[in-house]
Amino acid sequence: MDASVIVVGAGPAGLALAGELRLAGVDVLVLERLPERTGESRGIGFTIRTMEVFDQRGLLSRFGDFETSDAGHFGGLPLDLTVLGAAHGAARTVPQSRTEAVLESWARELGADIRRGQEVTGLTEDAEGVSVSVAGAGHALRARYVVGCDGGRSTVRGLAGFDFPGTAATTELFLADVRGVDLEAKMTADPSAGGLVMVAHLPDGITRIIAAERGAPPVRRTGAPEFSEVADVFKRLTDHDISAAEPVWVSAFTDAARQATRYRRGRVLLAGDAAHVHLPAGGQGMNTSVQDSVNLGWKLGAVVRGTAPDALLDTYHEERHPVGRRLLANTRAQSLLILGGDEVAPLRDVLGELLGHTEVVRDLAGRVSGLDIRYEVGGGPHPLLGLRLPRLELERGERRTSGTELLRTGRGLLLDLDDNPRLRRRADGWTDRVDLVTARPRAVPGDSPLSTTSAVLVRPDGHVAWAAPGSHDDLPTALERWFGPAR
Repeated sequence: MDASVIVVGAGPAGLALAGELRLAGVDVLVLERLPERTGESRGIGFTIRTMEVFDQRGLLSRFGDFETSDAGHFGGLPLDLTVLGAAHGAARTVPQSRTEAVLESWARELGADIRRGQEVTGLTEDAEGVSVSVAGAGHALRARYVVGCDGGRSTVRGLAGFDFPGTAATTELFLADVRGVDLEAKMTADPSAGGLVMVAHLPDGITRIIAAERGAPPVRRTGAPEFSEVADVFKRLTDHDISAAEPVWVSAFTDAARQATRYRRGRVLLAGDAAHVHLPAGGQGMNTSVQDSVNLGWKLGAVVRGTAPDALLDTYHEERHPVGRRLLANTRAQSLLILGGDEVAPLRDVLGELLGHTEVVRDLAGRVSGLDIRYEVGGGPHPLLGLRLPRLELERGERRTSGTELLRTGRGLLLDLDDNPRLRRRADGWTDRVDLVTARPRAVPGDSPLSTTSAVLVRPDGHVAWAAPGSHDDLPTALERWFGPAR
């Protein structure tokens, strides 16, 4: 074997997965077709959940200064994200190029082998592993598992025979990063009279423009559009002439929506855009891709190390496929609201009225932020089961810490909040995979579920797998389900 896992694609999903696998103690080889990073930035921010995920790994400080906001939108209708009570706002001005640079640096520091200029041309799976053919190489590379993180036109997906059904594109949208314009920021998707216009101010004097004329049919392109096309559309929609601006990067995308029917076929798995494509409403695509990798990394690591059975890998599809399905549903709904004409005006009006109710705002904010994701972890009345662990400040003797900080090892976490020696003894057979921490909660509101919780088991991805009181499973059952048999 050349590596235990080969990851194809060095975008955010592939790099995040490489880091997660290295945290799990698994050797990983990343193959990227491009010889170097392009510097292009489709995504320009993080949802609240991605902020939490990066904080769980101690990465936020590596991104430097960036703007956060408590304002979001659903199809152009404003959302107040403070109703979620999260520790972070959403990041608004982090170019994807910086995200990729940070994740690549992190993965390399952890020991990932990242090779550029490596175009995958073939896959062959057998009982022991997968052989990967690379253009120009004299021999195939071998790994126990291969993960396709190679984007919406995924080579791995095609070679491995994954089905990728969905709806074809109906509209083309332009994206351009430019210098030399003075435009007012318009960070929410505000549909103008004839289409969509968004404007964002990025670092280094760059302005991001997204524009689409309503009903503009998609064009079959072999390369990037000319900036003059973008300037013409922007002029027709806004009456502003940006033709004299200096284009840094120009691209086009569509509202096509597709999802792989399975995220796993034997020893080949898909993550990120290779598994799902959609209109990037609210920047959810890159963020969902990173969260795919955080869900998959610790599971694949445990199976490769032999501490958990192969069946644990099936929970990746079981958990993330419904997330992708809901993602396509909400982005398609937003596409109708943003790109629809007068025929959807009544829908906008009704939804605008409903957003006067806090519960409606909380529901939609949970969808676009990623905070409403709940996995099936076993029954019980505890309200946190399957959800991500909310902000939890802790005291360990005289030292202050947090649930977030304790997850930075990439291991499981059993928090004993009641100093219960019997609880810790019952978990003793899993201490090679799970950190046992006795701590006292600090400043927990009385209405928080954590105020009456005596213990909580947290998976490496930050989701609650068991809690007491309130889980039907006993602790050893939950530990074995998610971390394999006791040693």
